[in-house]
Amino acid sequence: MTAMREIDLSAGRIRYTDTGSGEPIVFVHGLLASGALWSLVVARLEGEFRCVVPELPLGAHQYPMKPEAELTPRSVARMLAELIERLDLGGVTVVGNDTGGAISQLLVTEHPERIARLVLTPSDAFEHFFPPAFKPMQWVSRIPGGLAVALQPARLAAFRNSPLGFGWLSKRGIPDELTEAAMRSYFGNRAIRRDVERFVRAVDSKDTLAAAERLRDFDRPVLLAWAREDKFFKVKLAERLLERLSQGRLELIDDSYTFVPLDQPERLATLIRELVQSTAPANAASSA
Repeated sequence: MTAMREIDLSAGRIRYTDTGSGEPIVFVHGLLASGALWSLVVARLEGEFRCVVPELPLGAHQYPMKPEAELTPRSVARMLAELIERLDLGGVTVVGNDTGGAISQLLVTEHPERIARLVLTPSDAFEHFFPPAFKPMQWVSRIPGGLAVALQPARLAAFRNSPLGFGWLSKRGIPDELTEAAMRSYFGNRAIRRDVERFVRAVDSKDTLAAAERLRDFDRPVLLAWAREDKFFKVKLAERLLERLSQGRLELIDDSYTFVPLDQPERLATLIRELVQSTAPANAASSA
């Protein structure tokens, strides 16, 4: 098991893994997920690249953020930019999924200085932040304690693996150890729940709509590695993003839902490897 490292950022302490060497790849998970989402992909890439996987304050994190810290999608993007700078990474390939894909869009459009490439697997974009199926989660977050009540059934494997829970996120099924670890963290610490509530309340599609427009000026390679059968982020969403990308490419991935890193890790790792090896890190600082 890869050892976790820790770093104190402006908003608080986060954990991360940092393995391999070579051109850096930063992997960005989504809400109520953890960096473990990427473990099968990282295992296939860390022999050739430096793989950095932060544990963001999105529900499965171990350390609450400072009480005064801003917790919005844009502030989490700033947190990633600060981590990249503190680790002195350059020529970075950013890989995002789900909510982490929205955060990645904000990162590369608002803090592009050290970014060389972007890879988006199925992710929030445009007006789909959150997608309609998950909007009720935001509504209940406005009621004190409401989000925790709404998530209580997810502590039961039968519910979270059903379409009413997280069942449509992964065609293979999300390993119980991943979801149970996230639920333990979320339900085991009131301050962690506070972080999540603040983030969920702050989600606003105006951020992803603005990022989509700014992507027109992002002059670096972008790969959209999209699941053909995704239930929440339809291929049409990726096609709309592609229209805004001067160096964009869409690759449809079969036999997968939203969590491509779990359903098709070999295919995703191959696509990331090919992107990094075939494109120079132009307009970005050299890798440390």
